[in-house]
Amino acid sequence: MKLTSPDFKNNEYVPKRMSCDGPGLSPALLIEGVPSEAKSLALIVDDPDAPAGTFIHWVLFNISVTGKIEEGTIPGKQGINTAGELNYVSPCPPSGTHRYFFKIYALDDTLDLNEGITKADLELAMQGHILAQAQLIGLCKRK
Repeated sequence: MKLTSPDFKNNEYVPKRMSCDGPGLSPALLIEGVPSEAKSLALIVDDPDAPAGTFIHWVLFNISVTGKIEEGTIPGKQGINTAGELNYVSPCPPSGTHRYFFKIYALDDTLDLNEGITKADLELAMQGHILAQAQLIGLCKRK
């Protein structure tokens, strides 16, 4: 499976419009090579370079297996981010360059979970159901 974005390449900077210095839109994502037996996708976006430890920017699950996530959309059920909210938190590093890991998982089922779960809840629920996975890393540095 391969995860790309028309907005930025792997290990390159995300556009300003997708950071806190712009409207903070979630990027469009293209998912190639999803196994035919996949029933849903899950997405976790986090920043391991955050000063207080990994900052979770987005937790999504039960995403349709369409191969594309449109910019600025919410394509599935959401879990909570580190800010305790059900939404996408755009990159906004306090200093230096941070890496933002977009991790996509193809699952053999939809997950019987409620919105508001944590990243850890999602990772636990996905155990034994992951058919394939891929990641895309975006960078962000505030000027």
